[in-house]
Amino acid sequence: MEFNHDPREFVRQFQQLLISGSKRIGFLTGAGTSMIKEKPNPKSKDDTDKFIGLVPGIKEMTILIEGAVKEECYSKAIKKIKDEILKEDKIFNIESLLSNIAIKEQGVGQGKLCNLDKTELKKLKKLIEEEIKKIVSVHEEIGFEDWITTHDNFVKWINVATRKNCVEIFTTNYDYIFECAFEKNNYPYFDGFVGSYKPFFLAAALEDDKLLNGWTKLWKIHGSLGLMYDEKTKKVIRCEKNSDSIIIYPSVLKYDNSRKQPYASFLDRLGRFICKEDTVLVVCGYSMSDDHINEIILNSLNKSQNSSALVLLYDDFDISADIAKLAMNEPRISIYGRRNAVIGGNYGNWMLKNQPSIEDDIQISSYFLQDAPLPTADKGQDDEINNMGGEFLLIDFTKFVSFLNELNYTSYKSNIK
Repeated sequence: MEFNHDPREFVRQFQQLLISGSKRIGFLTGAGTSMIKEKPNPKSKDDTDKFIGLVPGIKEMTILIEGAVKEECYSKAIKKIKDEILKEDKIFNIESLLSNIAIKEQGVGQGKLCNLDKTELKKLKKLIEEEIKKIVSVHEEIGFEDWITTHDNFVKWINVATRKNCVEIFTTNYDYIFECAFEKNNYPYFDGFVGSYKPFFLAAALEDDKLLNGWTKLWKIHGSLGLMYDEKTKKVIRCEKNSDSIIIYPSVLKYDNSRKQPYASFLDRLGRFICKEDTVLVVCGYSMSDDHINEIILNSLNKSQNSSALVLLYDDFDISADIAKLAMNEPRISIYGRRNAVIGGNYGNWMLKNQPSIEDDIQISSYFLQDAPLPTADKGQDDEINNMGGEFLLIDFTKFVSFLNELNYTSYKSNIK
């Protein structure tokens, strides 16, 4: 049976969830929220490419790192590894590159692979990881605070909304964009670290819901720039500069690394958060591609009675995609895609049931772009029929944040009447 989903019905439900002061609201964000095009493009020739992503996507990052590794023995090794990956019909990117190097490092023994011994393979991996840190350290660039408009608006929405429970943000990103947005606007947040001289990670603080009640909670589940393990105190601490950041880099090792501290505590917090009743987890900029995170979401939903997850998926997908199958098997996970969705376990296209009125159209335009009418003949007037399909716009983090702030404005108008 083929299903169609009217975006108006589900956006109304979504509005009620977000406006409700009793709901426990959380966000799981990924690389897509850092890729929004707000950074001025120094190579721009016209207004069509005036801005680029705050942080480049994995494809662009891969190209940048290939060009950044200058030493001949290492650049040749990367080329050989790239050829190996492509010959296996796999995608060559940072994750597959680091995974390949990690496997070679474990299996090289006393010999050489790609003309590199164990020490050299370890050094190549370190070079790549350092380049990744440089690329995501966008906060160090002049003018950065003026660029982060979307994140500014996001934290403003959080600060204005009146809620029984604080908003919690779980992110796989290790850049400082969220932190800078909170601090720029003087909004308090807590990330699990306490202290001033050498702030240290306090796992017990993640278990106390009453701690700093009213502050937004920001959990960096793949680590963050500036985190390191202090051998002297045996603590995970935060410092401005270090050469050995605690970060889960994109590779085959990330699943094992996620079981270590502080990641394990952050992931436990994600699970406990979803398990609480009346919880809504909104997923933005994350493609549900990490099995260890997906497993926690699914297991936690099974332990709760009425929690749910809503995924705003920027990528197109079809009914055979893994993410579609995941949501079809778990009705409390909804996937809102560009032209299709899985809602209540049912896959279907976005399709308006009837033509919007003029009043509705103004509101609908903030979240849905209806397809242009289709001609039915080659002659005469009024020979077009309205196409009721279209694109769901809230998969774009910038448009989603604008939608959130419109909700705040609408709620404010309702309260003062």
